[in-house]
Amino acid sequence: MAIRSEQSRRAILEATMRLLDESGPAAVSVQKLSIERIAREAGVSKTTIYRWWPSKAAVVIDTFLDNHVARTPIREDVPAIEAVREHLASLAEIYAGGEGRLVAQLIAECQDDPATMVEFKERFWTPRSRAVIQLVRRAMEEGSMRGDLDPELMTELLYSPIYFRLLLRTGALDAEATKGILHTALEGLAAGRYGVQQAYAEHSAQRWLPG
Repeated sequence: MAIRSEQSRRAILEATMRLLDESGPAAVSVQKLSIERIAREAGVSKTTIYRWWPSKAAVVIDTFLDNHVARTPIREDVPAIEAVREHLASLAEIYAGGEGRLVAQLIAECQDDPATMVEFKERFWTPRSRAVIQLVRRAMEEGSMRGDLDPELMTELLYSPIYFRLLLRTGALDAEATKGILHTALEGLAAGRYGVQQAYAEHSAQRWLPG
C-alpha cells in the first residue's frame, strides 16, 4: 500500500475513534455517526473511505479492531488453559471501558440492520471465535478441558458470561469478578475422573436415598 494511501487510511480510523470517544467534544454514537461525518473529520472524501470500506459499520468495526486484537491476545507460548484464562480476562477488562460500550452499540445496531450484522460477524466475531475454538481444541488435546464436548459450544459457554454482563450490566467486568466467572466455567469443562453426566446421575440417585 502506498504511503499516502496508508496515511489516509490511518486518518480515517483515527477520526472515527475521535468521533466515538465519549469524552471528546465531538462525540457521537454509532447510530448517529455517518460516512460524511467521518470524511469531514478525517479531511478526506467519501470516495476515499469507500475505497476500503463498504459501509459505516465496517469502518467502525475496523477502528475497534485496530487496537483490540493486540490488547486481547491469544497466546501460543503458554499452556492452552492459561491462554484461555488470560484472553478472556483481558477481554472482560477492556469491555468494562469505552470499547465495551462501543461493542454494545454495534450489537444493538446489528438487531435492526442485517448488513451490519454481516459486517460484525465477518470482520470481528467469526475470526476471533475461530481463534478461541482452536485454543479450546488445544486445551482438549492437552487434557486440561474435557474432550467429549463440542469445542464450539464450549467457546460460546466461555464467551457468554462476558457478553451477558456487557449488554445487560448484571455485574462487574473487572479482573476479580471475571476470575470467578472463568473459574466456574472452566471447572465445569475441566478434565476429571468422571464427567458431568455421571456426577449428575450420582447426585440424582442420592436424592432418593433414605436419610
